[in-house]
Amino acid sequence: MPQTTTSTDSNYDRLVGTVIAVQANFCQVQIDPDVPTVGGKLILCTRRARLQKIGVSANVGDRVTIDEIDWQGLKGVVVDVFPRHSLLDRPPVANADRILLVFALAEPALDPFLLSKFLVKAESTGLQVSLCLNKSDLVTEIQQQEWCDRLGEWGYQPIVISVENGMGVRELQIELDRQITVFAGHSGVGKSSLTNALIPDSNIRVATVSGKLSRGRHTTRHVQLFTMPTGGLIADTPGFNQPDLTCNPTELPRYFPEIRQRLATDKCQFGDCTHRDEPNCVVRGEWERYPHYLDFLADSIAWEQQLQSQPKLENSLKQKSGTGKKKFEPKLDSKYRQISRHTILQSLDELSDEFDNDQ
Repeated sequence: MPQTTTSTDSNYDRLVGTVIAVQANFCQVQIDPDVPTVGGKLILCTRRARLQKIGVSANVGDRVTIDEIDWQGLKGVVVDVFPRHSLLDRPPVANADRILLVFALAEPALDPFLLSKFLVKAESTGLQVSLCLNKSDLVTEIQQQEWCDRLGEWGYQPIVISVENGMGVRELQIELDRQITVFAGHSGVGKSSLTNALIPDSNIRVATVSGKLSRGRHTTRHVQLFTMPTGGLIADTPGFNQPDLTCNPTELPRYFPEIRQRLATDKCQFGDCTHRDEPNCVVRGEWERYPHYLDFLADSIAWEQQLQSQPKLENSLKQKSGTGKKKFEPKLDSKYRQISRHTILQSLDELSDEFDNDQ
């Protein structure tokens, strides 16, 4: 690719940066800010064909090397993707350090069961989980404290803010410094408004809460990283109403701080205790989210049984060779399959050997 460069830029034909947005076959890479003269520039990139052939993707948050840079058009090619220390599949974000669950104290009303489901889903990622309660200006200080005390019993210390009057926004900005944070939460709780408050130049579209349903409208359509003035990166993700819980029943207790705390000081009689009706269980008891745990456990058992009932991929499909990456096609029933020429010749050779031995 021909390059048009300045004398300063010509020294930087291959650089390292972070993918901040992905759409179709293109990704936008921000060059590391410490690179002289070009640090922070945005380069529109495609993936080198070699990466596509071996199935290497570039996700938001990936650290990549770019080459063949056209400085006039600000275009380039991703030639390498660095190893990741984390990867979320929904939303697709690489190298995230923390999940910040954003919920509203009002408009829409805070639903404990839905919040619990989001918390369990966030815990299942293995990332640090923080909780932010927005719209504190719509409730009294007593109501704020009641929710903080209640969530403290769950094992979380929420950060109470108000994007409307700016309360707590600066403190949150300092908390999220020097890391990649994924924003998640129910639609309409103010995630995009919070991003605009933390990063005034982001200009993310926001929408009001639906009056009839008291639910938020989806305003974020795709995942994108935004750089805070302090240096941290924020991934504002599309809002969704119901996170899906896809975990093994034996893993589920680890996603409840209350259960972890109980098992840290005592243990159940049975090592495979599900904490439902087994004798001498130290988890079962009168704590607020125990009914939530039982509901999620039933969902997890049903999900596992559904997986076990599905035919294995290898039984119903066959892998095509020579494609550079795994591709499968339906496997014909045995009565419709033709015996391969190689198998026939091999069988004839074996019969011939047996005949010679008999002679």
